Amino acid sequence: MKNYTDEQLVRLYVDTQRNPFFEEIYDRYADKVYRKCLSFVKDQAKAEDFTHDIFLKLIVRIGSFKENSKFSTWLFSITYNYCMDQLRTAKKMAEDELTEGIDVIDDSDDIQDIEMDAKRLREVLDGIAPEERTILLMKYQDDFSIKDIADTFGLTESAVKMRLKRTREKLRKKYTESLFFSILLLSKILILLKWWAKH
Repeated sequence: MKNYTDEQLVRLYVDTQRNPFFEEIYDRYADKVYRKCLSFVKDQAKAEDFTHDIFLKLIVRIGSFKENSKFSTWLFSITYNYCMDQLRTAKKMAEDELTEGIDVIDDSDDIQDIEMDAKRLREVLDGIAPEERTILLMKYQDDFSIKDIADTFGLTESAVKMRLKRTREKLRKKYTESLFFSILLLSKILILLKWWAKH
């Protein structure tokens, strides 16, 4: 079983409907799908639920895999689309209730600079549209080709390149603004502390 390629396992499962073939696919990809879901929702229980739902979807849709791309690319496209749909639904529900979830920033004194930079980057990523974040993650985290991203979203390759360029620029601008705001806030706190020490 271990010697079969993903694509061979898919064909064998579709042809025979025997569970061991699907179980091998599950064993190969469950953890990867879970980690991708976790990167979207930042909640282990939700990520587990999403992973379960995605594999249920996979059972239904596996017969439609045409081998135009690698199986992993196709599965990760399903994963991204499912996560984005869930985020859109959650956002709409939050807007309907006029409430928004706000991430609490851990501002412990012993946080190192690199951890602060990573948090700032994560906050900036959380602040951009799910589609923009997804395209960035597909390209730079999962090494999807421009063609694979274009196929996933039903776009032309030039449109994907333009979106990547615009999203990178937006990310850089937001990150710089966030950094500037942090420095400004720190300088104000220092001024207040000096004033308090004198009075």
